[in-house]
Amino acid sequence: MRVKTDLLVSPGSEQIRATIERDGLMADLEAIGATVLANACGPCIGQWERSKEITDHANTIVNSFNRNFPKRNDGSANTLSFVTSPDTVIALALAGKLDFDPTVDTITAPDGTEVKLEAPVGEVLPDKGYDPGKDTFTPPPADGSSVEVVVSPTSSRLQLLQPFPAWDGSDYLGLPVLMKAQGKCTTDHISAAGKWLTYRGHLDNISGNLFLGAVNAFNGAVGEGKSAIDGSTQTFPDLAKQYSQAGIRWTAIGDRNYGEGSSREHAAMEPRYRGGVVIFARSFARIHETNLKKQGMVPLTFADPAVYELIGEDDRINVLALPPKPGVNVHCQIVKPDGSVIDFEGAHTFSPEQVEWFQAGSALNVVRRKVAEAADGR
Repeated sequence: MRVKTDLLVSPGSEQIRATIERDGLMADLEAIGATVLANACGPCIGQWERSKEITDHANTIVNSFNRNFPKRNDGSANTLSFVTSPDTVIALALAGKLDFDPTVDTITAPDGTEVKLEAPVGEVLPDKGYDPGKDTFTPPPADGSSVEVVVSPTSSRLQLLQPFPAWDGSDYLGLPVLMKAQGKCTTDHISAAGKWLTYRGHLDNISGNLFLGAVNAFNGAVGEGKSAIDGSTQTFPDLAKQYSQAGIRWTAIGDRNYGEGSSREHAAMEPRYRGGVVIFARSFARIHETNLKKQGMVPLTFADPAVYELIGEDDRINVLALPPKPGVNVHCQIVKPDGSVIDFEGAHTFSPEQVEWFQAGSALNVVRRKVAEAADGR
């Protein structure tokens, strides 16, 4: 019996791939027509090239990944993705239809007989343990001082990363609101995956996806907002680029659990690269909050969550008494177009070490400095 639709299997790691190959599970999957993919998470994060004949129309996929919001798997909003168990995915692939109930329905075998699937039985751990697989790690040279990394200046996929500038010692005054998110704003809303991962080694190019999935709280539009420079409507990445080129620092506003989802470094690097300095939210996903700090940004939560509602599209934000002091809220202000001011407090979780990251411009700048000091014997 073979599957009646495409069945893609992603091992997830070299250890899993080697183990299922050793134990015969890979051969069993291939025998029913499955395609075993490379040890990567490409299909889960949108690197799945599917025919436009399929994605131009409403279609359905079923998977056992852990997220199923629009465009997650193949970049198409027409693809309806449903998450279930691996066992159910296999059963539906064998049946070739979504309304198949493996507990009662049967499948017609090639010889015409009706077959009912037995309830699956799994092992908690492989009897033989895990096979570590192939060791593909290539260690760096003991002394890398003579190694020169050469990247073509015309490359669209690779770009040497320049250090972010250190904090200039001034408070942040008159920050325009680049984006105020309505509802969920995950790392995929902030930095979409899929085709954009082609540029994950080129910060300028991948910044072309910044906030493309964010829903504008002021008008419900997706991925676009109003320019504080000329009042025009532009995509968020174009607005961020416009501000950056004009030397304008900006802020963005999130709702609850801002930055949830994949721990994607670019979701913190891109705002910083384009001139973002402070992100406000009612609450942050813990890992993303730390990622923002590592890039020299200031993530602040509203001490009073209701302040989120008070921020308008044309307002400016002041962030005062920097740097953040551990255990002390940051004094902030909303400056309305008519000049009136609303004071509020921004709570934070900066440690003394993280304050050092902010002052240096990024955690990497601190590491670079300490490595240089160690080399000089200081």
